[in-house]
Order: sequence, then structure tokens, then C-alpha cells
Amino acid sequence: MTITSADLGTALDALRTRVPLVHSLTNIVSANFLTNVLLAAGASNAHIDNAHEAGDFARIAGGVLVNLGTPDDGTAAAFTAAAEAAHDAGTPWVLDPVGVGGLAWRSGLAADLLKFRPTAIRGNASEVIALAGLGGDTRGVDSSDDPAAAVPAAVSLLQHAEVVSASGPVDHLVGRDADGGVLGVRIGGGSAMLPRVTSTGCSLGALVAAYLAVAKTPLVGLAAAHAHVAVASEIAEAGSSGPGSFAVAYLDALYALDAATLADRVVLDTFEVAEIR
Repeated sequence: MTITSADLGTALDALRTRVPLVHSLTNIVSANFLTNVLLAAGASNAHIDNAHEAGDFARIAGGVLVNLGTPDDGTAAAFTAAAEAAHDAGTPWVLDPVGVGGLAWRSGLAADLLKFRPTAIRGNASEVIALAGLGGDTRGVDSSDDPAAAVPAAVSLLQHAEVVSASGPVDHLVGRDADGGVLGVRIGGGSAMLPRVTSTGCSLGALVAAYLAVAKTPLVGLAAAHAHVAVASEIAEAGSSGPGSFAVAYLDALYALDAATLADRVVLDTFEVAEIR
């Protein structure tokens, strides 16, 4: 199994054609910007985070995001209902373990959600390491670890998920192929402005959920979402002067990016996991 830039362009075309509906259970900081990112990229969003409806909606959505940014007892119940329903219905779902490792209650919640086998786990390197139980120093939404160092932890999490990504200056993704082997994918590029705007990471998790709904494999979907963000953010940075103008330009670039440009500009390579384990 391998992944090419053309595969990512095909996934973008599928996203625009099918316009998947994402059910995002996300944090109070990110909900508005996350929705705008999905709309700009070519998907749509519903934000339903009450336990009475979350399970029902997860069954009919194209993809589900469970983001642990600002959990409380009510949203935790909704997370569980949505994850269980998505698992039962075969709806692809993404676990974004924000802050896991530094806070005991949310770490336990994340561990409990793993039993519903997320399709994808997407976090920064420290969160991925912490979720796998390998230690690491989390700093909320920031990371103190290099994504390459998170690859062994990401591979260990494949016992719970189909694909795992650790975000950073170079995103590192892992997933199993049809023969049970593990393939690693690196997505480079991007912009140093992304951490200067709130919800760029959280909205990436939602975009992963959207791509999982349309891509030919989970690893292609995961890679396409990371590539879409990386290329669009590069374009946005070139036309902006600071975080405010970057945020607007980023939404415009997500919207304007086409399959040919994505395939031409993405910095993509695959690697054997044994290279850096």
C-alpha cells in the first residue's frame, strides 16, 4: 500500500462532490471557527453535544468528531453516546484527545472512549504519547514533543484505531494496510501562523472526520485533511500580515484550493515505521 499526491486530490474532489455532514462535539472555544473551516473546505457541520440527541445524530452523520477541549459531565455523556452510536452504525469517528495526560479526569474519559474504536485519533505529539501511556508533557493545546517522537505511541494506538496522526511542523501519520503492516506518512509544509489562530487544530480534527466520510481508505482521508490544511495555510500566510488577516485568508484558501493545486503543492512522503521507531 502507498499513498500518492493524486490520491489526495481525488479525496478533495470527493469531498466537494459529496459534501459530507460532520457531527462535531467540540469545545466552546472552537465551535464557530471549526464550522467555518468545514464550510469553506467543502463539508457541512452540525454541533449537537447533548446526551439526548448525540447518539441518534451520530448514526446518520457522515463523520463524527469527539474533541475533549472543554468537557463537563453533560458533554462527557454526549461523547460516550456519540462514540458508541458511531461505532455501532459504522460511522467514521475521530477522537481528538485535547489535554490528555495533564488532567486525570479527561484522561480517563479518553481511555474509556477508546473502547468504541475511533476510526482516527488526531492530536499533537504530546497528546498522542500521553494517550498511549508513554508519558510526555502536555501543555493543553500545545505540544512539547516532536511528532517523529510520537510515532511509536501512534503505532501502539493502532490497537484501538485504524489511523493515528501526530501534528506538528511535519505531521506524522500511521495506519495499517490490508496485509496488517503499518505505513507511515509525513505531511510537510504548512504555516507557523496556524498556532496563532484559535481552533486550527480542532478544526483539523473535524476536517479529518469529513474526509473519512468520502476517502477510499482511512489513511488517505487522514492524509488528505492534513494536506488540505498544510497547503491552504501556506497560501494564506503569503497573503496575510498577521493572525487576523491570516484567519480570513486561511478560510479563503481552504475554499479556493482545488485538487490539482493540492496534488502539486503537498509535501508528502511515506516511510517504513521501523525507520524512526
